[in-house]
Amino acid sequence: MTGNAEEARGRHADGGRATGRHAPDRMVSGDTGAARAVAQDAALKWHDGVQPYGRTAHRASTGMPPAGGPGGPCGPTTLLVIAKEPLPGRVKTRLTPPYSPERAARIAEAALADTLRAVLAMPARRRVLVLDGRPGDWLPPGFEVVPQCAGGLDERLAAAFAGCAGPALLIGMDTPQVTAALLAPALADGAWHGCDAWFGPAADGGFWALGLAEPRPELLRGVPMSTARTGAVQRRRLTDAGLVVRDLPELRDVDTADDAARVAAAAPHGLFAATVAAGDREHAR
Repeated sequence: MTGNAEEARGRHADGGRATGRHAPDRMVSGDTGAARAVAQDAALKWHDGVQPYGRTAHRASTGMPPAGGPGGPCGPTTLLVIAKEPLPGRVKTRLTPPYSPERAARIAEAALADTLRAVLAMPARRRVLVLDGRPGDWLPPGFEVVPQCAGGLDERLAAAFAGCAGPALLIGMDTPQVTAALLAPALADGAWHGCDAWFGPAADGGFWALGLAEPRPELLRGVPMSTARTGAVQRRRLTDAGLVVRDLPELRDVDTADDAARVAAAAPHGLFAATVAAGDREHAR
């Protein structure tokens, strides 16, 4: 979760997104912008023979609750997924080249869809998507959707935790290989006994998961993002505050085409792997 400075600039190029602090994202049904967003999602949908998991774009864009109820097993911890709407030119810009911006956006959407599906299989008190942008067909039932606040990635991560009560665990959309088994130690009933924080290091020097027994947003603010030292600085911030930290396995973030190939090979049965393979066939033509 080191972030991407180029994508961060793109995030604010259109004036930014919602700046409210983690109130539910309620969009009115007559919002033509929402209608355009849904139409755009539909226009981008898979022509690789791969179908998205959910069909909730209309409900999400109109503020209606997702169909099918909350779903998923219960647990003591709130699960947060911080993500960006997968639009061409705004996500996974380091995949271009070799992939086109449209293909890079499809790869990002597949990564997000696989992540959300995995989160639904994990025990949680709440499942919250902290989103920069608007929901689309990739959003399955069972998630609350809240807008990201304005500011740098450190501020947005801090605000995500500030909107929680009790234990919370945050992951991003760049590790579609995540599974319930990988996060099981941090989500078990006894996960917080004698433990104040869970930390998942990323291979690029960042981190892919961060859990806190209680909201401590000040422990994230000011941590330099998008560097090879981000993870080390963040973990030291936790231990310097006197927190007992337990570690999760190291994972590879998807930032480059090489990352995408390696992660697809490690998790070959998901939508992400299928979408990367389709992109490789497209690039080879």
